[in-house]
Amino acid sequence: MEVFLYILSHNILPIMFIVCLGFVMGKCFPMDVKTLSKLNFYVFVPAFTFYQVYTTVLPDSIAWVLVFALSLLLLNHIAARFIGKLRHYDMGMRNAMMNALMFYNSGNIGIPLITLVFSGAPFIINGETPYLAPALALQVVVLIVQNLSVNTLGFYNAGIGQKMSWKEAIISVFKMPTVYAIPLAFFMNLCVDYDLTTFSLWAGIKYLKEGLVPIALFTLGVQLSRTQISKPSWDVILAVIMRLAGGPLLALLLIGVFRFDHFTAQVLMMSSAVPTALNSALIAVERDNHPQFASQAVLYSTLLSPITLTFVVYISRMVFPI
Repeated sequence: MEVFLYILSHNILPIMFIVCLGFVMGKCFPMDVKTLSKLNFYVFVPAFTFYQVYTTVLPDSIAWVLVFALSLLLLNHIAARFIGKLRHYDMGMRNAMMNALMFYNSGNIGIPLITLVFSGAPFIINGETPYLAPALALQVVVLIVQNLSVNTLGFYNAGIGQKMSWKEAIISVFKMPTVYAIPLAFFMNLCVDYDLTTFSLWAGIKYLKEGLVPIALFTLGVQLSRTQISKPSWDVILAVIMRLAGGPLLALLLIGVFRFDHFTAQVLMMSSAVPTALNSALIAVERDNHPQFASQAVLYSTLLSPITLTFVVYISRMVFPI
């Protein structure tokens, strides 16, 4: 119980505190959500990604982590299809359920969660945090897969409104700076005989990298303050259960298949348990594809995530001790 309470108070509550602060500020003041989102996607996420990829020695299992992230997408896709068939959904509702299960908040909540968990006890050794950088490297791979898929497959799934074609969705992906930050970081690291950390502007990149966690969580809170709160339908309840409980269970299954080491297993299991991605709701609104269901799936999965994430972090430590 002591470990459980420590995880809740030191890893989960700090995340929800900043989300709640954004929620209150969003309710009290006319804050521009689009501006905050653009800061995240066009400034803080690419800076964070470039910094992590450039400075981190990626583990040998990185290719398998990529396969894992894609496999988890596929399993959630199959689960959503099964639910849709069981409950006799039309195509629009089935695809809305797919987006709610397949796409999770690996950026706004996943990165802060991994940062807090692996920078605190018991992962501090002689005042250092040796597990933090490789844990964030693994999370960045998951984030890349999620970002690319939600902006392509996510738009395709929500295609009832036909406001954006498949070609336009793909083009929109290549307008995101993060897509270029990754190969650029690899190129500068492997092909250029110059240490960027000695460059005069490197400190600025580091400051931007450190700004991602608070800005991302605050933005999530502001965005949630715009979501209408009402009694959830059974479809929303089912989506929330499958995202918060089904996600880590499917991840546990894949971890057994891929036989990851305990450190990688911990990171991936925690990462898989975060709530539904806010982008899935924004896409649903854009395509007019069950926007109320999508928004409530994000809202209620986020509200319940402090409880479920605490359990998942605790269980992952017990099952995969380092």
